[in-house]
Amino acid sequence: MAALDLGKVKPQVEQLLGPLLQQARFDLQFQMQAGTERYRDLGSPELVVNFSGPDIDLLLERGGELLEALEQIVTKSLRLPLTEQGKIVFDCRDYRILRLDELRLMAETAAERVAHGRMPFSLNPMSSRDRRIVHLALKENPAVRTESDGGGPYRKVVIYPAENKSEPRP
Repeated sequence: MAALDLGKVKPQVEQLLGPLLQQARFDLQFQMQAGTERYRDLGSPELVVNFSGPDIDLLLERGGELLEALEQIVTKSLRLPLTEQGKIVFDCRDYRILRLDELRLMAETAAERVAHGRMPFSLNPMSSRDRRIVHLALKENPAVRTESDGGGPYRKVVIYPAENKSEPRP
């Protein structure tokens, strides 16, 4: 997988994001920095766009939906190959790092439930990045195994007892 050309991508992100935020009348600022070790578990992004300003609460409402949408709009507009889109991460108030911890805890709790009850458990639909985190969090757990199920925005992780593959519960 080729590295992002940050010298080329940064100005493009700024040209897209600046006018977009202005037209939407968001009182937000953003800074771009090279990805750091703290974002390693998010796929080791090469560029992190951090937001600040009075309207940051709007970015984080409804599970960070607007933050995700802005990231998707910008990465799609850059016409990056799918394999490179994950190399750019938008963050605000360390939301991505906190979400990572939340997903790991949720995965471990659900895995305990599955291991004790011997019944599969379906998590709510989530983004591919979030599903990846759940899969990785449970990868070394010998009592359970995970699979993604469904399609599009309804794709979710199902946690199964290690030796059992029965139908997931709703």
